[in-house]
Amino acid sequence: MILVLWDIDRTLLYVGDTDRTVYREVFRKVIGREAEHLPERGTGVTMPLAVRELLSANGVPGAQLDLFARQMVDRLPRQLERHRGGMRRSGRLMPGATEALAAVHQAEGIVPTLLTGNLRASAEIKLSAFSLLGYVDASVGGFASDDSHRPALVGVAQQRAGSAYGHPFAHRNTVIIGDSLQDVRTGLEGGAQVIGVASGTTSAEELAEAGADRTLPDLTDVDRLMAEIRDLAGRR
Repeated sequence: MILVLWDIDRTLLYVGDTDRTVYREVFRKVIGREAEHLPERGTGVTMPLAVRELLSANGVPGAQLDLFARQMVDRLPRQLERHRGGMRRSGRLMPGATEALAAVHQAEGIVPTLLTGNLRASAEIKLSAFSLLGYVDASVGGFASDDSHRPALVGVAQQRAGSAYGHPFAHRNTVIIGDSLQDVRTGLEGGAQVIGVASGTTSAEELAEAGADRTLPDLTDVDRLMAEIRDLAGRR
């Protein structure tokens, strides 16, 4: 069996400015003023770390960081839910995403799930808004709500999937599909092979130089994607 770990943002879908709007709104509610600086776009950093960076960049004292970070993280999914309709209107599916998800979901011997910097609730809101949630088994994924250190999420997903499907998952039969340098780093440090997809802000060349095992320009060539997954998992 093969465990496929899908990234979400800029790999499967793009929500435009929704995430940044949510950060802004939650910061205002928790801190009581406007945020002058927002997290960088498309970095793949986990939401808890992005929140801490947001607080630090906007002058919140270090002694208060932990408290305010917890309060903000707790509010993020509920605030994102309020933008479900707008997210669908202003966002978009990445090219080939639905077809690629469907192919992996239907393939025999493959367990498709998620490995994302989103909190689990936020990930499910995004995927359901674009009618994609049914293509993955989110119950065995790795999320920022499990650990803010993204490479640690590989082991979380491998353990969950192993318990649920009665099959061991390790580096040789785990494949991450993602668009950012964080996805590559997650595979290298966490114990998974990586198919880098140049659908975000990072080029195929940059993904390969960072250590991605394979690269694709996007997800439109489903046959090639499936061949790369099986080839990687078949290597010894």
